[in-house]
Amino acid sequence: MMRKSVRVLLIFIFATMVLFVSGYSQEDMRFVDNSVFDSPNRTRAVFNHDEHNEKAELDECNECHHVYEDGELLEDESSEDQFCSDCHELVSNTDMPSLRKAFHKNCKGCHRDRGAGPIMCGECHIK
Repeated sequence: MMRKSVRVLLIFIFATMVLFVSGYSQEDMRFVDNSVFDSPNRTRAVFNHDEHNEKAELDECNECHHVYEDGELLEDESSEDQFCSDCHELVSNTDMPSLRKAFHKNCKGCHRDRGAGPIMCGECHIK
């Protein structure tokens, strides 16, 4: 029997290959992927990537797709070619926030700062 970590790695590689072959891009995104959570508490968050960026007047990918090194934000770097779960663990063991906290801090934090956009659970996690 394969160890759990090997199975998870194989599933990740397979999913990445499927997405690559299918031509998936973030522009096609309609929901935040919650498949990495074993048992999500809520439905996946509705998120139309292009519509969001147009409405929010976001032109630079690194405004959402950030990169940190030694705790410092790298202003000219972007992580748009990665999944959030590539860096953020389900449970945080470091100063880096867990995946759930990272989603909420990045999205809700920006919405609060701008005074626009959803911040309540049911506004994104629509049943």
